[in-house]
Amino acid sequence: MGIVQRKPTTPSQRWTTVSSFEALTTDKPYKPLTQALRRKGGRNANGRVTIRSRGGGHKRRLRLIDFKRNKFDMPAKVLTVEYDPNRSARISLLEYEDGEKRYIICPEGLTAGDMVISGENVEIKKGNSTPLRVIPSGTQIHNIELVKGKGAQLVRSAGSSALIMAKEGGLAHVKMPSGEIRLIDLACYASIGQVSNTKHEKISLGKAGRSRWLGRRPKVRGVAKNPVDHPMGGGEGKASGGRHPCTPWGKPTKGYKTRKKKKSSSKFILKRRNK
Repeated sequence: MGIVQRKPTTPSQRWTTVSSFEALTTDKPYKPLTQALRRKGGRNANGRVTIRSRGGGHKRRLRLIDFKRNKFDMPAKVLTVEYDPNRSARISLLEYEDGEKRYIICPEGLTAGDMVISGENVEIKKGNSTPLRVIPSGTQIHNIELVKGKGAQLVRSAGSSALIMAKEGGLAHVKMPSGEIRLIDLACYASIGQVSNTKHEKISLGKAGRSRWLGRRPKVRGVAKNPVDHPMGGGEGKASGGRHPCTPWGKPTKGYKTRKKKKSSSKFILKRRNK
């Protein structure tokens, strides 16, 4: 999937790039597998902002994605490859032999008309879903479960893939896109291949308005604020802060460990991500 450079008819177009969308087969979603998506603008049930720099954006409908892939040993035909405004990856609409339709995260190279299947005794090819114990070491995988039957939680964003390094004692050593090596139960399911839309990271939004379409509001640096608004604000001229980076409430923001000991999954991490 390529990237299109805009002609510089305006100053912002000079820097704008967009996806070519050449792999898409339709521009309308399958209505029964969508539902209304009510945006909160970063606010909680009390109406207080809990996530800053969010709000606005284009109206969207939520696509219901099948992360469990639990229609085992039943072939499905890929009907479409579609754009999903709620995620960076493309999605595919599958039609199973019994007539049921489901959306899945589309792997790179999957096209309309291809056949995919989920189960224990399936071919190792892109789009198929199978337990880690069946997948050979060195295979690219995505859509990985952490708990068997819960549905995929890892490696779902555009262009990402993990790698099975080894298998030992009922656990697979999986190298994540970040470089972290994590232990995952061999009974957990994963999909074969790399997630589609690999050029996503290379797209330049080009202008502030395009960020607003995505629901991203401006972020103001702490040093640019007044002392009443941020611990790093104020000072004569352009002050650089004079302290370690922190939040408006004084908590450190770089290198500050927030992992809770009781809920820690550190025992399943063999190697931390690359620094």
